[in-house]
Amino acid sequence: MQIKAALAHANNAELRIEDIDLAEPGPGEVIVRVVATGLCHTDLTVLAHAPLPWPAVLGHEGAGVVVKVGAGVAKVVEGDHVLMTTSSCGTCKSCVAGQPSYCVHFRALNTSGGFRRDGGCSHSQHGKPVYGRFLGQSSFASHVLAGERNLIKVDKALPLDLLAPLGCGIQTGVGAVLNTLRPSAGSSLVVFGAGAVGLSALMAAKLAGCTTLIAVDRLASRLELARELGAMHAIDAGQADAVAAIREITGAGADYAVEATGIPAVMAQAIEALGIGGTVALVGVAGATASVSFNPMELQNKRITIKGSIMAGDHGVPDVFIPELIDFWQRGLLPIEKLVKHYSFDQINQAVHDAHDGSTVKPVMRLPQ
Repeated sequence: MQIKAALAHANNAELRIEDIDLAEPGPGEVIVRVVATGLCHTDLTVLAHAPLPWPAVLGHEGAGVVVKVGAGVAKVVEGDHVLMTTSSCGTCKSCVAGQPSYCVHFRALNTSGGFRRDGGCSHSQHGKPVYGRFLGQSSFASHVLAGERNLIKVDKALPLDLLAPLGCGIQTGVGAVLNTLRPSAGSSLVVFGAGAVGLSALMAAKLAGCTTLIAVDRLASRLELARELGAMHAIDAGQADAVAAIREITGAGADYAVEATGIPAVMAQAIEALGIGGTVALVGVAGATASVSFNPMELQNKRITIKGSIMAGDHGVPDVFIPELIDFWQRGLLPIEKLVKHYSFDQINQAVHDAHDGSTVKPVMRLPQ
């Protein structure tokens, strides 16, 4: 079928909305008409310097309506409303153990470019392959070809144009805290980077009962929003020594930290800012060649734990976790509407610009219906 997609033709190039072709759903696959899609920091990172075979369709915070189902699909039917997340196989040792975010076949399923076992590609233009099914979706398009496991069915009364970021950014921030760190009530937690992921982690820390909440960023507007969402302390990293400030606030270092910038030097700060027995979750995407330096003796002497966390986090299952996030939002405990700014699909380049300069925390594009 022919669809509209925002194509990237090179690194740092503007996206162009063009007609492309999308394959019909095979066994276990579903076509979803996209109602809305978030723009994630990972999209920005890939657009900036990924060595992709261009053109490519990115986007992985899609939400929409099922329009076609392939053979064997039992989870959804045509007309169902769904949120979308990354792909997982469901059969590897990680998936079987309830760790779909760490599926053994994650890269093959989510970054194959849409190539199928028969050598064909799910997305094409003028008979030539288009890099598609990015992180299981490629939701910068009017329609998505997803796997059944990508989908979380939701009530048709829910606002898809608000909840779309639950598929990645919001899920990742909350999952890092509630599933990976699991902080104890009364503890201290610092978030490095007050973007969508970091602010979601901050809201989750408040949910978990952390009583000393600290946000670190360079943008005054984001620090102000962090205070509104529960931060007791907001540190401007451009004006102060963040590690020294955290130690002064906590007395001896934070109990927990979430690093959400993806900047190696900030990751090192997040480790350094921990107190005895502290744990940090590294969430920000730093790139395949990045490295982080730390003093191993400090880790030993302070009994520090460094964890990685992506998507739903440790033992987070999206089919269970995303409905929990929706429940938190419905009860006013996860006010994600304070992060979101809406754009029309043809404003996607403006959304990219606003995400880069920090003027918008979580851009969400509404697709023409």
